[in-house]
Amino acid sequence: MQNIITVATDKREGLYDITDQVRVIVQSSRVDAGYVNVYVQGATAGIMIQENWDESVQEDVVDLLRKLIPRGVWKHDIQDGNGDAHLKSGIVGPGETIPIIKGKLGLSRWQNIFLCEFDGPRDRRNIVVTITRA
Repeated sequence: MQNIITVATDKREGLYDITDQVRVIVQSSRVDAGYVNVYVQGATAGIMIQENWDESVQEDVVDLLRKLIPRGVWKHDIQDGNGDAHLKSGIVGPGETIPIIKGKLGLSRWQNIFLCEFDGPRDRRNIVVTITRA
């Protein structure tokens, strides 16, 4: 089973919680045991599992990546000014795989799934959600 989640982003860099959309897809699949892969299409975004309770953790992720990979100092910036976004995306990665346990996402209480935007705002980011039975 495969579905697409579409997310609009409203800032250049940020984490957007997509857990509820993925949860609905998993529940509708009626898969009791398996895996769900969450994959963002695009070279300047990523998917991350991170703490869901305290938004400061998500802000810290963005701040850390800004410090590690500053804007405007990369060779690719000559083409379109987003060299940092490509590097951040490469480090975070485009996807995560989560187990499905008894028909539910196998996340811990404090984990959620986030779209990481590094080159927004964007009218649409397509996230491919693929479910496989175990």
